[in-house]
Amino acid sequence: MTKLRLFTLVLLAALTAGALPAAAQVDQEKTVNNAASTIERLKTDSNFQKSFHDDLQNARAVLIVPDLYKGGFILGGQYGNGVLLTHQADGGWSSPAFYTMEGGSLGLQIGLESSSILFIINTDKALHAILANQFKFGADAGITFVVVGAAVGASTTSNLGADVTAISLSGIGLYGGLSLEGTVLSPRESWNSSYYGQNISSRAIVLDNAVNNPQADRLKEILAR
Repeated sequence: MTKLRLFTLVLLAALTAGALPAAAQVDQEKTVNNAASTIERLKTDSNFQKSFHDDLQNARAVLIVPDLYKGGFILGGQYGNGVLLTHQADGGWSSPAFYTMEGGSLGLQIGLESSSILFIINTDKALHAILANQFKFGADAGITFVVVGAAVGASTTSNLGADVTAISLSGIGLYGGLSLEGTVLSPRESWNSSYYGQNISSRAIVLDNAVNNPQADRLKEILAR
């Protein structure tokens, strides 16, 4: 574990210990339920709802991080759990595979904030890059990203032409303008095993659609609406 990654985890643990006691108890079901609520919020947000349905219909996959926490003093970090689902040929969605999003950043910053982030994965190239065990924003050549906040009109999101579109519910863009550079996505295979009652990889969950947990039905239904 790098010093920056260790600092990030210690920092966020300290910042959230008093202000966010429930954060330490985030588990698979809570992450899935919060992901469903995030999609519902986006579908009713006037900034996005006009094009959001089309964006989902055309997506290859989605990665939903319903509670991404950011905090720091000069040297900061962010951390959150999320779920990856792929769009199936019949219009439905795969079962969710669990991921962790974490990283560090430099800049003048202080305090703690949280946001909900949706990554609309538009291409197979981007999906397979994310599935390749560990994905680092800014380090994977050929993958293009666009970050969209609520201030950007909904009509633009479906015409960005990026491999991945990141939508933040904060209303001002991801982290108030900070970059995703250096942030890492990693599969949480232990969560997958616990959630589905067997050892199974993220790739098998979303590409082979080999397992199912009825608790995730609400999330899949909301995505398909």
